[in-house]
Amino acid sequence: MANMISDETIEYVGILAKLALSEEEKEQARKDMGSMLDYIDKLGELETQGVEPMSHVFPVKNVFREDIVTNGDMREEILKNAPGEKDGMFVVPRTFE
Repeated sequence: MANMISDETIEYVGILAKLALSEEEKEQARKDMGSMLDYIDKLGELETQGVEPMSHVFPVKNVFREDIVTNGDMREEILKNAPGEKDGMFVVPRTFE
């Protein structure tokens, strides 16, 4: 079934998309939109009784691990590598632009 797209619809979609379409582009857009609507109509003919809705083709599960501290507080050992230390923080030379 061919969907008929009016000139007003093409103009309105062009305004929404902030597009200035030439007459040829409007005609191509009309054909493209008609094709899309025909495809949607075809999808509506599919038998979907008993088909579970899904949002992804593959199962989605959380793969993150629990955030558990395993190495403890090693501040003193880490600060031994600093060029300088003050109040438990690294002190480094100032950089200039």
